[in-house]
Amino acid sequence: MIEGARTADTAATGLSAAEKARLIYEQARSDMSSRLWNAALGSVTGDDATPGSTTALMPVGPLGLDRLLAILSPDPETPLDVSAMPQLAPAAAGGGEALTAMRDGPNARYTGMLDAASARSGIPASALAAIVDAEAAKGPSGAWQPYSRNPRSSAAGLGQFLSRTWEGEAERAGTWLNQTAQARGWLDARGQVKESSRSALLAMRYDPRASIEAVADYASANVKALRRAGALTGTDTVDVAQAAYLGHHLGVGDARRFLAGGLSPDRARRLLGAQVGTAAAERRIARAGSAVAAHRTWLLEYVGKRIRPDRFA
Repeated sequence: MIEGARTADTAATGLSAAEKARLIYEQARSDMSSRLWNAALGSVTGDDATPGSTTALMPVGPLGLDRLLAILSPDPETPLDVSAMPQLAPAAAGGGEALTAMRDGPNARYTGMLDAASARSGIPASALAAIVDAEAAKGPSGAWQPYSRNPRSSAAGLGQFLSRTWEGEAERAGTWLNQTAQARGWLDARGQVKESSRSALLAMRYDPRASIEAVADYASANVKALRRAGALTGTDTVDVAQAAYLGHHLGVGDARRFLAGGLSPDRARRLLGAQVGTAAAERRIARAGSAVAAHRTWLLEYVGKRIRPDRFA
């Protein structure tokens, strides 16, 4: 059993009537659509649209994935010849790293959760903070909103997990969410989510601890998969954070293809259009000369500007 795990019932304890009503409303909406996980993390249209976030882009910093792409695939249209790689070792600066920016800022309440998830998963706490910061909606002070919702998909919570992805993490052996679901009796004999428990499980996306723990498990799995595929060679926190975000944003399959320059033009056009809108996507494609190049440029710019673990270390 996971000590301290909070179910949907306990998570609602102490909420105001308005907050409880919002939780019920948002959970009802989360059951409506699970089709856009790989392509709809953003709701803003226009050339400067970004996935999910309600804040402006931060200044450009070191672009670890851009350097990685230059090494791996000088020709963006040529797929990478991947080979097996060792499993990811636990990253340096884990659960005990000092998140001074977190402790002194509007998201200080999440520091302990980030540290605990980092210590368990091996993903640096600053990397986890950077992913959450890119995914969650923010209040006027910059505080992450646990009830973050994406109006174009079922993505919800600090980690913006789609319903089906959240259920998959609950069913994946060894994850924090899997252990919690087992302890709560939410899984059947085959290890699958019981229909009667589905709503309670999905409501846990609004629990900050559950969301952060799931971000950590998902990031760890994606980083390991990208490393095995030969699509990730860097080991510093920036490379790990940016690779983990690509896996979170695209799904590990599209992330591998993206890093190898192997996304099809149709897929690249669809992904770009989902993020910036059809008209803006076509303008970017015309400027770049191809949908693959336009999507690559947009996503690398976004990742380089927003996935900045140095801001949380």
